[in-house]
Amino acid sequence: MSIKNICIAFTLGLSGMASVQAADSMHQFNFKEAVDRAVADGVLDGSVKFYLAGTKSGGQILQKGLVTNKKTNGFGKSAENACDHVLRSALIQFQNTAKSRGANAVTNITSFYKSNETRSTTTYDCAKGTAVAGVTLKGDIAKL
Repeated sequence: MSIKNICIAFTLGLSGMASVQAADSMHQFNFKEAVDRAVADGVLDGSVKFYLAGTKSGGQILQKGLVTNKKTNGFGKSAENACDHVLRSALIQFQNTAKSRGANAVTNITSFYKSNETRSTTTYDCAKGTAVAGVTLKGDIAKL
């Protein structure tokens, strides 16, 4: 095999890998139901409340624009299971940050995947590919 053919094969291989990465698809799942399950399962302790942007929360904002970006192994898992798992990781981080700052809520939460903000009053976005699922959230730490 010539050097030219090796280079062509290598380039084709890289483009194939890029198309696998591009296979990530966005899913929207019910945020409140996911939070309620995490509290019921004891993953979240319930001391911190979570409010999507556009839902009424009130209170005093202590810190604006915090971002959590979590990934999990999604291989062989349904989008719903993988996304639920990775959302829990994001919410645990928000809960711990809020509590450490004397807050009891995270408000104005938006999906923030690849820095693209998506607002919904009912759902969160989750990217799910063959091997990885990811959730990125942006929110404000508040005391209600």
